[in-house]
Amino acid sequence: MLLVTKRSGGAEPFSRDKVINGVRKACQGRPVREEDLKALGQKVEEDLRSRGLAEVTSDEVGKAILKPLRDLDEVAYLRFASVYQDFSGLEDFQHAINELREKQ
Repeated sequence: MLLVTKRSGGAEPFSRDKVINGVRKACQGRPVREEDLKALGQKVEEDLRSRGLAEVTSDEVGKAILKPLRDLDEVAYLRFASVYQDFSGLEDFQHAINELREKQ
């Protein structure tokens, strides 16, 4: 069983559904299919399990979501990153947009 250590210090079992639900919010109104969300959830879980660790942090889960989400939908990526990385203003968005442009 893979455990996720939360910022509060507690731990809970990894939940692919929780990943999918979090990403679903970022994808609202975007042309992203449910199958795409499920595939992303599977990629994230496989990535985390492939590390061979019994426990990962919630921060590591967030980081594992970013790349496949960026590949899936850039707007959803920006939405998710803005919450996950705690953007504080336009400069943070501009920096993230510049990174997206550089990786194209």
